[in-house]
Amino acid sequence: MSLATTLRDLHVPGTPVVLPNAWDAASARMVEEACFPAVATSSFATATVLGYDDGERAPVAEVLDAAARIARSVSVPVTVDFERGYRLAPAELVERFTATGAVGLNLEDSDPSTESMVDASEQADFLTAVRAAAGAELVINARIDTFIRRAGSPGEQLRSAIDRAARYLEAGADCVYPIGTSDPDVIQALVKEIPGPVNVSYGQGDRSVAELTGLGVARITFGPMLQRQTYTRLAGSILPALSDGGNPFTG
Repeated sequence: MSLATTLRDLHVPGTPVVLPNAWDAASARMVEEACFPAVATSSFATATVLGYDDGERAPVAEVLDAAARIARSVSVPVTVDFERGYRLAPAELVERFTATGAVGLNLEDSDPSTESMVDASEQADFLTAVRAAAGAELVINARIDTFIRRAGSPGEQLRSAIDRAARYLEAGADCVYPIGTSDPDVIQALVKEIPGPVNVSYGQGDRSVAELTGLGVARITFGPMLQRQTYTRLAGSILPALSDGGNPFTG
């Protein structure tokens, strides 16, 4: 069984795959050592360690190199937050991405440079082309940004997310990711109306993993939350040393 098949088969509604997001080889190994069945990355967290802001500001070559280091460091499947594909044509995107050893990727439907939604038909065509180039060797998680971009009224955001999800699944996506909502009624409506696996974000912990599981989702991810918590603790250790000359690591 290929790693792509392993990852794809983990997406079971009501028995979700839980993916703490890593940002480098060390954090990826920690995820694997904690017995999670796959490793996901966060574009924000990856850009941070590379020295760039999020939103495709990191050079694609550096992002791909980072993905390759993570994939080499673990034996479980790796899925990468690849924003909107860094303006690569589908065939080149698949060729360069699969060379990293990662077997899954997120592709979002808003333009990182303008934060505006991409036309749903255009995005569906893009996903169709990526699927045609990849065959079954990549697990495509189609991110839907209507909530995070506040594209219309709350009702319009929900209807648009459901419509886009159906289009993207028909285009070949394995899973859809309507990011930016923690409302249980909205999540339940998404799960009920979308004809395929749904990924949701743990976010700030507004809903527990158990609650999200009960809503029928197939995948739960954490985004940059773990990195932010880690770096907050690191800053808390560094600052006392700077302020009073003490060494927080020696007591």
